[in-house]
Amino acid sequence: MSGRFESYEDLPGQARIVERPGSVFTIAAALAGAAWPPLILTLPIWPPSSWMPGWELDWRLMVLVIGLTAAPLGLWRVQVERRRNGRPGSRLGVVWRFMLFGGLLAAVLQVVMALALTALGAMASGNVMQALGAAETTLLIFGVGALPLSIIVGISYGLWAGLCAAFIAFEAKPVVKDRLGLMPRT
Repeated sequence: MSGRFESYEDLPGQARIVERPGSVFTIAAALAGAAWPPLILTLPIWPPSSWMPGWELDWRLMVLVIGLTAAPLGLWRVQVERRRNGRPGSRLGVVWRFMLFGGLLAAVLQVVMALALTALGAMASGNVMQALGAAETTLLIFGVGALPLSIIVGISYGLWAGLCAAFIAFEAKPVVKDRLGLMPRT
């Protein structure tokens, strides 16, 4: 590759892509996208204290379950969008969509969890002042303090899932030369 960029397509990640034929690549991309390395590598090193669903479930297992549902849904959504209007047309576009929606999903889930914990704290309190104190503490810790951290985790998980989707489920579109000069320039 030359040192100069002649067009927008010369930038890294801007090559046109097509979906790989068959569902094997889509399934492999979804499973690889859900297997975020920080989760997979830390589970054998620091095993969870509880494997059963409930209040004491390890957060890594919860995030893995969310990833096992979000990665296939995100890949399906990208494929639907590509069939409808042809976008995203590059690997970089696929990665950006996963990162954006990974961060948004993490923020929404964190806010839902903060509101649910606030409601549970209010129901468990003895009077109105205890309910207000529990609500304040819960919203400050989980709604304000943990929200940036969960968004960062969602974006990095989305980056991993997007890279897996872009390189496993899609392949570079072969370049067709315009031998007769009849093809429209895009």
